[in-house]
Amino acid sequence: HIATSLPLPSERDHLRPRIDMIVFMIDIKSKYSLKNVEDSLAHVDARFFLGKVCFLVTGVGRVNCCSVDMNAVWKLGENYCSPVLFCELELEGTRVATAQRLLRMLQICAGYVPGVSALYFSTLM
Repeated sequence: HIATSLPLPSERDHLRPRIDMIVFMIDIKSKYSLKNVEDSLAHVDARFFLGKVCFLVTGVGRVNCCSVDMNAVWKLGENYCSPVLFCELELEGTRVATAQRLLRMLQICAGYVPGVSALYFSTLM
């Protein structure tokens, strides 16, 4: 499921499946996307930051168009003890590899990988 920001509307809470992982996407060429992520973080339960949140930075192939301070992105990862992934969505190989990586992380977060906890993401990456 995709949402543009948090909090999610409450009127459909009873229909919403459980949330196993949250991926915050930050477009490197949009300061608004970083601000939106920072504002949305306040609506996430603190327990989710124990291995169920990651930050995906897109557009990394266009560093000359960068509007986002990369130190701010790294600081988000550090402050929330969450991995930061980088991706160039316009390159099919990179897009596929990132999708596979996110899917694997989701499998771990949902408990489908025996013996592996999402708390170990930093050592797995």
